[in-house]
Amino acid sequence: MKTNLIVSIFALFIGNGFLAAQEEMKLEWETRLEHRTTAETGFSQEKGISFAATEKEISVIDNNTGKVKWNKTFKTISEEIRKVDEIIPMWDANTLFLFDKKLGKDKVVCVDMETGNMLWWTEKYQNLSEYNVVFVSEMDAFALALKDALVMIKVRSGEEIWQTSKFKGAVGSYIVADGNLIMLNYKPTALGALFAGLKNQLVKIDMKNGDVIWDTDYIGLVERKVISGEPVLSMKLENGKLFLTLNGLQVYDVNSGTRLWSCAYDVNINEVVKAPMGAVKWGVYNAIADPLIVGQDVYIIDMQGKRKQYIKKYDLNSGKLLWTSPELEGVRVAPNLYLSGDKLVLQVGGVVETQAYIVKRTRQPDGSYVVTKEWRRDFPTIKPCRLMGFNATNGAQLWESERFKKGITNALIHDGKVIACSGKAFYSMNIDNGKENYELSLGDDNIGLATKILTYKDNIVVVGEKGVALHSPSDGKFLKSSKYKKSMLDDMSGQYLLMRTEGGDIACFDLETCKHKRFDARKDAQSYLADDGSYVVVFEKKTASRLSTR
Repeated sequence: MKTNLIVSIFALFIGNGFLAAQEEMKLEWETRLEHRTTAETGFSQEKGISFAATEKEISVIDNNTGKVKWNKTFKTISEEIRKVDEIIPMWDANTLFLFDKKLGKDKVVCVDMETGNMLWWTEKYQNLSEYNVVFVSEMDAFALALKDALVMIKVRSGEEIWQTSKFKGAVGSYIVADGNLIMLNYKPTALGALFAGLKNQLVKIDMKNGDVIWDTDYIGLVERKVISGEPVLSMKLENGKLFLTLNGLQVYDVNSGTRLWSCAYDVNINEVVKAPMGAVKWGVYNAIADPLIVGQDVYIIDMQGKRKQYIKKYDLNSGKLLWTSPELEGVRVAPNLYLSGDKLVLQVGGVVETQAYIVKRTRQPDGSYVVTKEWRRDFPTIKPCRLMGFNATNGAQLWESERFKKGITNALIHDGKVIACSGKAFYSMNIDNGKENYELSLGDDNIGLATKILTYKDNIVVVGEKGVALHSPSDGKFLKSSKYKKSMLDDMSGQYLLMRTEGGDIACFDLETCKHKRFDARKDAQSYLADDGSYVVVFEKKTASRLSTR
């Protein structure tokens, strides 16, 4: 009897894919470096290289073979520097910026990424960092935001092209139009003192000579994501208008810089979550849904303050306000806004994304210190939480679901129905009235609390704190799951989803089969998923490895 029970349990686990999923990632290559990798690392599948560095030495590795393309001490690269406080990989420019920071005597060395040879160095420009150096590919130049001017210099020589004192602050983002740069500024938290008293600027600059054609202001707070560096905004040109999506929507005449209309706000979302200890860079993302543009209609969540919050519908071209919803109450975050037919669904509260760059100094027995640096992503839940339905024609509220008071990960619209997850269960709801088509407990998934749901082909993917499960969207039927240890979503590419534990262990899930392959890494390891999801590069102490996810 006991034997039969064990066999039954064993068969059940195999049927659900738990045991089959415990396969380790295949090691494709492993490279022993001449130095530790705890200070700075970087990866680019497009360029085919990775790098790892300490304060005094750097190695650049071929992603395909694991061969060290070059290894140099910084004093070998340039006699001007002995140690480096910060490295900025400029992948598109094929260069590395090395910074030796000393009060008032900063030195910058620009290095060819392929060879490790110095291109140029300077101590002319002070207080540079990843926040105020931007590569402008259309000019093959770097834009350096200094305290009193914006300076454009050539990539390969460092030669100054032009400078202007009419643009103050770091470059938040830019686009090129008819030989002109349209760019906006921002004040990075790390450089707050450098750009004290900064006002928001949106400018149009002649690329040839740096002349400012027009200068206007914009509404909102600009930031770049901590890990990827991408700006949390978008700019596009259409029919002579500049559309700026930033804390709402702002529309400008591209010829004069005149703001034609806007619905934007100045709420600082970073304050809704406390930064972790040791975080020198911090950001909260996906907390307020971007404007939802459908044809000539645009739906915007207007966060006027802590109490006055609305959904508003505008005509995209004219800026005419078409309707305002009833006042929303208790909204700290509203990460998703969906439209299906003539119905809107608003998610209030739920899971947001945080990114942090954490620096730790650990004292050793001999009195020295080891510096470790960590790039961390997390997905905390912000309350209060609920789902609300609105009429997209007139803004009238149709329903409000009380199912998600204790939490909501996110929601999806699938075949005209609302699919939402509370963490412990997920629901299919009628978009017209919020009534439930079905409720399904996620206990049988055996992957802990759900942190996110998404679609892959014809299935609903449930990402849990201990693995991944697949469900049928039509009836919620459990299809299969793969259990891992406590971890969080780290990255995703195509059919591959990477989970990472707090200690640095990783598991890559194939959403075609819901099976995963794992790799147990050393503490504080850094991992990078390739853009096509086919492999992971891992840095651990003095070792770099490439592991197959397939």
